[in-house]
This record gives sequence, C-alpha cells and structure tokens, in this order.
Amino acid sequence: MSGGAQLSVTDLRGSSRHTVNLPVIGEHRRLGDVMLTIVNISTTGFMVGDKLDLGRGERITIRLIHVGRIEAFLVWNDGERAGFQFERIVRNDDFMKMIKGLQPGTRMRGPR
Repeated sequence: MSGGAQLSVTDLRGSSRHTVNLPVIGEHRRLGDVMLTIVNISTTGFMVGDKLDLGRGERITIRLIHVGRIEAFLVWNDGERAGFQFERIVRNDDFMKMIKGLQPGTRMRGPR
C-alpha cells in the first residue's frame, strides 16, 4: 500500500496561477499555528515561499477571503518552497472575488 494523502482533487497543475504576496496563518495538527506566505494561488492549490517542517501528504487549514476555511495537502517541499493542493476545487466566482480583493489599490465603489 502506498503512503501519502489520498487526494480527492485530480492533479491540475495546469490551472492558472496568480502571483500574490499573502501572509496567512495555517493550522496544523502537530505544529499548531504556522505562519505562511502564499506566493501563488489557483483554484486547486497554492505555493508558499517558506521553509516548512512538513512531509508530503500532511494537512494544513487556512482561511481565505470569499472562500473561508479550506484544507490543503502538501504535495511537494524542496526545503525553500512548498506546494499544496486544496482538498476541493475553489469555485471560480469565489476565486475571482478573492483575487480582485487581493489586488493593490482596488476597492469597492458604490453608485455615484
């Protein structure tokens, strides 16, 4: 029997990635709260630019605007960066709202 996570989302690394600089607090069962900096994100996962003491298949939960709490599984870790796959695909409309909310200098405007 092979080890690692049994991921419900097919590996879709071809998904469009958006470059971000997003600090988040991840929740890990062994390490507790872990500070992460997401450097790119897609509807299927994200990459962090941090050194992590995590192995392939370990889970972390983060909170994203317009998405809420979502669990992700570590897919790879090269010691300097790490890639995570969400346990479910983020709905495209929620994802686009999140990306728009992360853009510098954008704000919601009401009718004039």
